[in-house]
Amino acid sequence: MPHLIKATLFVAFSLALSACSSTPSGKEANWRGFTQSGQASYYADKYNNRKTASGEIYHHKYSTAAHRELPFGAKVKVTNVKNGKTVVVKINDRGPFIRGRIIDLSKSAFSRIGNTSEGLLDVTIQVID
Repeated sequence: MPHLIKATLFVAFSLALSACSSTPSGKEANWRGFTQSGQASYYADKYNNRKTASGEIYHHKYSTAAHRELPFGAKVKVTNVKNGKTVVVKINDRGPFIRGRIIDLSKSAFSRIGNTSEGLLDVTIQVID
């Protein structure tokens, strides 16, 4: 019987905890200050001049990025953990959809904080606007 009580309490606690979210939700959510750590990649050349999920045309030369959840138009400071270099990008696309990757940067934005030959960078991101 004590095991049943412990199991019930564990399930109740787990459900309560899962209802809490560290990410804002809803259309009018305030994302300012939201931070995340993971890997950044950059767009392949074949995506240049193609339409993004927001309807904008992607160009390597602009400081833009893709994120799975952040609203279009959000300004995000991306910091390369290894060298401390930062770049500010505007979210205008969705992705990346590969485990561990949190943001896809335009080629020029990636180049400002790391070398494209690396392919991936460990980064932290922070929504600033």
